[in-house]
Amino acid sequence: MTLTPKTIDQLYDTDLVAWTEQTVQLIRAGQFEQVDWEAVIEEIESWGRSDRRELKSRLEVLLQHLLKWQYQPYLRSGSWQNTIDEQRNRIADLLDDSPSLKSYSEEVLADCYRRGRKAASNETELPLDTFPVECPYTIIQVLDDEFLPGVVDF
Repeated sequence: MTLTPKTIDQLYDTDLVAWTEQTVQLIRAGQFEQVDWEAVIEEIESWGRSDRRELKSRLEVLLQHLLKWQYQPYLRSGSWQNTIDEQRNRIADLLDDSPSLKSYSEEVLADCYRRGRKAASNETELPLDTFPVECPYTIIQVLDDEFLPGVVDF
């Protein structure tokens, strides 16, 4: 089945999986003139944005739980430990697949900490000023499987 450019454009707007399959077939068949190259470029760009968003989201959750671990030691649980481990594992997977994200994780640490700090305050019901304004952990500590922050004396 030969697809016209209009049909390919319609697929891109209505069924991304079908568009992807058809585009792969066209490229493998060497039918480059039928490929919607603008859509291909748009999709490739979106992969990087998606990985960056995922990294930031996972860092925020990880920082939130590190703060909870440190500031509410009497409530520590296996669930918190599992969340910390899970976020670190998924971040490690992202960094293995895209090593260039390692420097990005350093760039966004402060912003992720700000969000994680707010989430920790909301969840623990501790005042926001209970937690340091600046991230008390380095990115190396945050990503270190063995690192768990100590208890804070109030």
